[in-house]
Amino acid sequence: MAGKSKSSVTVKNRKPFAIAMLVVIAWFIITGVFGPLFGKLTSVQENNNSSFLPKGAEATKASDVIQTFSGKDSFNFPALVLFEGEINPQLISKVNEHLTKVGDLTLDGTSAKISDYLAPGQQITAFPSADGKAILGNIPLDGNAIAKVLPNDKPVLPAIVEELRADVAPFAKANSLDSYVTGPGGLLGDLFEAFGEIDSKLLLSTLVVVALILIVVYRSPILWIIPLLSSLFALSTAGGIVYLLAKNNIIDVDGQSQGILSVLVIGAATDYALLLIARYREELHLFESRFDAMRAAYKGVWEPILASGSTVSISLLTLLFSQLTNTASLGPIGAIGIVCSMITILTLLPALLLLFGRWIFWPRRPEFDGDDHVMSGTWSKVGNVIEKNPRRAWIISGIFLLLLASAAPTLKADGIGTIDSFTGNPESVVGQKLLETHFPGGEGDPTQIVVAADKIEAVTAAVRNAPGVTDVSPLLDGFVVPGQPLPKVKIIDNKAIINVTLNKAPDSVEAGDDIPKIRELAHAADATSLVGGTSAVYFDVRTANDRDNRTIIPIILFVITLILGVLLRSIFSAVLLLATVVLSFFATLGVCALVFNHIFGFAGGDNSFPLFAFIFLVALGIDYNIFLMTRVREESQKIGTRPGVIKGLTVTGAVITSAGIVLAATFAVLGLLPLVPLAQIGFAVAFGVLLDTIIVRSILVPALVHDIGPKIWWPSRLQREGK
Repeated sequence: MAGKSKSSVTVKNRKPFAIAMLVVIAWFIITGVFGPLFGKLTSVQENNNSSFLPKGAEATKASDVIQTFSGKDSFNFPALVLFEGEINPQLISKVNEHLTKVGDLTLDGTSAKISDYLAPGQQITAFPSADGKAILGNIPLDGNAIAKVLPNDKPVLPAIVEELRADVAPFAKANSLDSYVTGPGGLLGDLFEAFGEIDSKLLLSTLVVVALILIVVYRSPILWIIPLLSSLFALSTAGGIVYLLAKNNIIDVDGQSQGILSVLVIGAATDYALLLIARYREELHLFESRFDAMRAAYKGVWEPILASGSTVSISLLTLLFSQLTNTASLGPIGAIGIVCSMITILTLLPALLLLFGRWIFWPRRPEFDGDDHVMSGTWSKVGNVIEKNPRRAWIISGIFLLLLASAAPTLKADGIGTIDSFTGNPESVVGQKLLETHFPGGEGDPTQIVVAADKIEAVTAAVRNAPGVTDVSPLLDGFVVPGQPLPKVKIIDNKAIINVTLNKAPDSVEAGDDIPKIRELAHAADATSLVGGTSAVYFDVRTANDRDNRTIIPIILFVITLILGVLLRSIFSAVLLLATVVLSFFATLGVCALVFNHIFGFAGGDNSFPLFAFIFLVALGIDYNIFLMTRVREESQKIGTRPGVIKGLTVTGAVITSAGIVLAATFAVLGLLPLVPLAQIGFAVAFGVLLDTIIVRSILVPALVHDIGPKIWWPSRLQREGK
């Protein structure tokens, strides 16, 4: 069966050609609407841990009460300015005088000033260290105000930090001092700055990496543009939808979820595109009309793409059970991205391929020649090896994965402080480390205890000897003026605040570890007391993450098993496939433990890491088993289970491996951002996907299915009809 394809569109095919043209036009309109909105996504980010706490957390309850002490809907979020050098009383006065004027600094070329974002009722102060080698300036920012955007739609906090550094650096140099803008404001400002690179550095790097891989895969100077363009349409649409939801306070977006959205959409859309294009190329050898070839290809791939996307989307939506709003919001954000990827690849990509015709594959243009070319090559040889001794193949690969998994318990994922969250050393991190050498770690950002007015002395005495406490003092109703009597304790609604200074950085894991004992002592002295502040926030976030790990992971396992069972019409195969992916997950955690602890030298990992790693590795890893096993089931109905698994492996080997490499590369790009949590997720998913693609899907699963035979399809009828 040989011949040439027709270059013109016949009367029979004019209708599908017109439909394809309308689909493309519709997608250009959709992208024209949502694309510009995607560009504004960074402006609606929330990156402050306290804004993600559940309402029931003690730190949240404390924060609600503490805000009433300012007289407005605000809370103190300090930016600290550390001056280091030889100091004297005159220099302390000069620093105080200079810092009182920083409120007049304008931000990022707009009319907004720092004074617009200062906490009401608070005073800019500077005081010396006990060792006489540093001065600490406290600039109290309004925590709610800095969460807004400037008139130019850029985030407030990074602009404040940038202006402070530009202002105090020359002043410090003129007085033989070194200056560092640090503390919660400086650290979070640098965090915002790092996430700001998502718009440019991360997205551009991802597109370049994917483009290079596609050029190698297709060996075509043109074809790679089509799937990459489709993934960009999917991303702009998803990003625009997420922006509208975040703008209207329906979901919360942080820098991490925006970064994951970009790589998830591009990676998933490209994966689905690879599957569709590979099947379309295969069918073009069997059909003279490209429209008939697309119908056959579509019939073969729509179900696995839909099943794959549904599995990932539903798995992501289980994050809605999280107690943390940023984790919960990642669920719908990721699900929106995956759904947009599915819809784009199942509509726009086929339309573009049909409009361009066979020449788009040049120089490897598929001809109508009946050649079943995918049955030869490297993957045919892999299939032959597995076919000869499947039991040996799955035993060896299984033992290899178990050995890697044995290192998983050594993974450090019990939390990480902000200064350890950067892969580099921005000014805020350097300043925070120096600050702790001159002042107690919690200076300027104390743990705050809300107490009944008649319990001030009792609670003060109770917590004074708690671990890590260096100073305990009540919040006063006014400023301390040297030589004048101390103001009275500030009391509102019969409540007072006790400031507790710790000897550790307030956002560190170690400071958080002191919170349970402080709460225990405070509650014993005053049952109505509430312990809040930065250290308490971080502790409550860690507690919520631990709860999420215990509850959400089992839900995901159940959901994926259910979807696999429905897709493959088999309980046995669903459980087996899930077991292999879970084994791959623990093997990946083992490798992560070795790499993070001994090669990268990370101080630790965020305790949300296991949950995020599980979501992406299991949900995305199962994709490749879905792509493989749907084809195996299709072939098993024709030629039997054992021949079917070998043919399924052979015909899908190249495309699934390419898809795995693309997805691994997109997540690896997260490592370009100077943030440990994203670098860890990027490495874990990249390595895990490659492990799943090369070992689990290529060797372990085919060998197990071949060894088990038709029983793999239990309880469907195929178990009796297979060979």
